[in-house]
Amino acid sequence: MQESELQNAVVKAINMALGGKEDMLVALEENIAMVLALEDETSMESIDAKLDDLQQELLKRANARQDYEDLADEIDSLRERKQKVVVDNAGREGLKQRISEMQQFLADQTEQIEEYDENLG
Repeated sequence: MQESELQNAVVKAINMALGGKEDMLVALEENIAMVLALEDETSMESIDAKLDDLQQELLKRANARQDYEDLADEIDSLRERKQKVVVDNAGREGLKQRISEMQQFLADQTEQIEEYDENLG
């Protein structure tokens, strides 16, 4: 496929999206809500609070010379989960930014595009 054909396809796709701009904006709002809901489910605060509780319990057991291996394993598991949440949150921030940019583009676009522009991407 030649570059001009690809550019024409991009322009056509954008104009189709602009034709259904209101539906597209609603879908973007729903996507943002979904991304924010995912953040709530795996909040860093809840993981940190659980880690604090487990570490306190581990210290109590260690001082009482009780077995604490199960707590140590759970703490390690939570630390791994916390690292994954950090990575996932960074990805969600990027996704929110892209969705926001698309919303702004659609909101600002008042008429169809006539030709390809490098700034569209």
